[in-house]
Amino acid sequence: MNPTLQPRRMQQRPARPRGFTMIEMLVALVVLAVGMLGVASLFGISLHSGSSAITRMQAVNLATDLADRIRANRRAGDGAGNAYGGAAANNSCTGAAPVSCTPAQMAADDLYWWQRQLSRAIAGGTATGTVVVTAGTPQTYTITVSWVEKNVLLPLQYRLQIQVPTS
Repeated sequence: MNPTLQPRRMQQRPARPRGFTMIEMLVALVVLAVGMLGVASLFGISLHSGSSAITRMQAVNLATDLADRIRANRRAGDGAGNAYGGAAANNSCTGAAPVSCTPAQMAADDLYWWQRQLSRAIAGGTATGTVVVTAGTPQTYTITVSWVEKNVLLPLQYRLQIQVPTS
């Protein structure tokens, strides 16, 4: 036989390993675990931030609610004698039945209901509210809402200042 007519045999290469080794799998698993821990911590931070934002929004809404009540009841007094700077009292000035309240009684009633809303609206019932009236023309009202959030060392505050003429 003629050696040129014989089929040529291909040279065999040494077999290469296919697939992943155990060490490669473990390294990939560690990288994936670290990534998942990062995602989980970001999720926890976003939940806390969302809760904090809701609490701040409620504080802003409640402070502006009282500001609207003050604007509606301008005759509650002047300067240091202003009823909004005094004590809160449930004078039953609101309801379905007709009532007759003085502006000072209405201011005390507004403060009472506002403080009840504060303690219910902000989580944990730690919220407090104060109103400081500064005499002048027009009068200046400083409404402060304070509350304590979980995992925060100092109490948080929202302060709103409005000026309302007495007439």
